[in-house]
Amino acid sequence: MKKTIVAVVLAACASGTTASAQILESAGERALGMGGAFVGVATDSSATWWNPAALATGPFLDLSLGWHVSTVTGELPAERDRTSWVAIAAPPVGFSLYRFRIAQALDPTAQPRAHREEEGAAVPLRSLGVTQLGVTLVHSLLTDVHVGATLKYVRATPSLGVGDASRDASDLLDTGDDLSGGDARNTFDLDVGAMVVAGAFRVGAVVRNVREPDFDAGGDGAPFRIPRQVRAGAAFDVERTPSAMPLIVSLDADVRRYDVGTGERRVVALGAERWFMARRIGVRGGGRFNTAGRKDRAATGGISYAVRSGLFLEAHGVRGGDDDERGWGVGARVSF
Repeated sequence: MKKTIVAVVLAACASGTTASAQILESAGERALGMGGAFVGVATDSSATWWNPAALATGPFLDLSLGWHVSTVTGELPAERDRTSWVAIAAPPVGFSLYRFRIAQALDPTAQPRAHREEEGAAVPLRSLGVTQLGVTLVHSLLTDVHVGATLKYVRATPSLGVGDASRDASDLLDTGDDLSGGDARNTFDLDVGAMVVAGAFRVGAVVRNVREPDFDAGGDGAPFRIPRQVRAGAAFDVERTPSAMPLIVSLDADVRRYDVGTGERRVVALGAERWFMARRIGVRGGGRFNTAGRKDRAATGGISYAVRSGLFLEAHGVRGGDDDERGWGVGARVSF
């Protein structure tokens, strides 16, 4: 599978700041409810985000749409990240549209304007509004060995933001970062994945943002760079054992660190999903722990309800500590 189009935006700020990226745990209702332990599962259209190769193990047709919002506090000002998506999968092809925003704190030593009072503590932010359009292709090397790629076109528009609502956009221009033009930047990228199924066991891996593209921020600011993300995952599908219980448990781990707005990130995640009443109600839960940078952690939960055969309404929630991620989301899915 060759060339692609990518999804994820990061901010490499003015000098003295770190790069930033969209975290992997940003899309897919089932995945988010399972704590982000989904690379070895990904049996729905969110495989276009989580693991392109898993598309081969999904249903004949799956269409999903959703919306997720999360807030991370800590040393940076609280800032909401929103992600919305529409994805459709009909193996061996999938199509997806993801929209999200990534914020990055600028150099905290930047001085506030003289006429401001005690607002120097407010950390200015800059951000990218991103639209990612992807085409996912999957190929089976053997009966239970699959590879896939998502070819992505990314359109990023710089925007202004601040960590304190009392500061206006003109303050940000005083830092020397010329983002006021708001011109869109476009690039191409690629995600690749692999999946092996052996009875009740599933093992997968994904490499996101293979080309690590960047966007010129203009002015004196460093470019927004999209770092490569590598994650492996394993799952055990109890339904494929003699007990035939509709339960799956999964474990994911980032293979390498990558930078986000709150520091370095290398996550270990654990999740489970259980279906009841002849697959009319699905309940899931999970948790994750960052082993690098800020040792943030979060617990997650989610539910699916079958309004009718093949049509599901879904929701999830995320809850971390005082300085960790908190959020929620809703979605709908049609699957046959």
